[in-house]
Amino acid sequence: MKKTGIEKQDELLGDIRVRIDAIDDQMLTLLNARAQCAEEVAEIKMQAEPVFYRPEREAQILNRLKKTNPGPLADENVTRLFREIISCCLALEQPLSIAFLGPPGTYTEAAAIKQFGQFARTRSSASIDEVFRDVESGDAHYGLVPVENSTEGMVNQTLDCLINSPLRICSEVELPIRHMLMANKNLQPDKLSRIVSHQQSLAQCRHWLDSNWPTVERVAVASNAEAAKFASQQTGVAAIAGETAADQYGLQILAHNIEDQKDNKTRFLVLGKQEVGPSGNDKTSILVSVRNEPGALYRILEPFHRHNVSLSRIETRPSRSSDWSYVFFIDFDGHQQDAEIIKLLDEVGGESRQVKILGSYPQAIA
Repeated sequence: MKKTGIEKQDELLGDIRVRIDAIDDQMLTLLNARAQCAEEVAEIKMQAEPVFYRPEREAQILNRLKKTNPGPLADENVTRLFREIISCCLALEQPLSIAFLGPPGTYTEAAAIKQFGQFARTRSSASIDEVFRDVESGDAHYGLVPVENSTEGMVNQTLDCLINSPLRICSEVELPIRHMLMANKNLQPDKLSRIVSHQQSLAQCRHWLDSNWPTVERVAVASNAEAAKFASQQTGVAAIAGETAADQYGLQILAHNIEDQKDNKTRFLVLGKQEVGPSGNDKTSILVSVRNEPGALYRILEPFHRHNVSLSRIETRPSRSSDWSYVFFIDFDGHQQDAEIIKLLDEVGGESRQVKILGSYPQAIA
């Protein structure tokens, strides 16, 4: 009897499904073999001072996999998959506690999950200062705070905390910011009377709001997650936040990707107590204190040009002392253990009142 089109399709799919099952079995065996290696690593680390999270090693793994990825999986998807595998294996060594700027549903929580995976134990902190305190006291292994947005600039509170904190920058995370307009599922759009969000999010969506809801009141609150929570409890109120907040508070999304700049990103810092080794593609952050006198900034920056070291960020903050001195936050390519960077830092130190190395760490991986 001649096979129908559906029967032929089922036969072809059946063969492929057998192959998929065999591959899944192989993957399961290999994943457990990797987990066993992680347990052996943990036993070795416990014999000395244990440092379980090694961002430089993780960066080397992910960059190598991206470089050798033959497709059809996109590099970004490979990175996400292996971050979760690493997260799962790391949890066998030591479950990590990660403090983030809360409440739950913020972009900072999303960045924490992107960096540490779903197997880390995330905990919400009420402020950036509290994230620093949680890590300094040992209540959390690491902390995650925002440091700059590509549209709105630096987060000064994070910079100010770095001035006096003993914590080091262990890694960085870049997160594309995709703003959504969301509301209680009972809201009728023509009844919308107020839009709430963090002041930066309102600024990042200003043109879209002017075009679509020009007469609706806009109210700034402490965080996007707080806005989403408020919108879930009130009728007539919509919030601007990320998709995570909509899931967290059971909101309907009225409009997607309403940010004015489509390449809008926020950079986050991972804070900890350890010094991170070279990964091969690193960034160093330093704090330089100088007196307010002619040529001070030039004398600090000239060695970077002479040593051909690329600067990626420089920001100025008052030192809060009585002698009108200033503090410069400088990010540049390279690791503090590199021979050329050692010379550079020695020269910068000779031209300044103080140089504080905030950390050398792997550059963000997409």
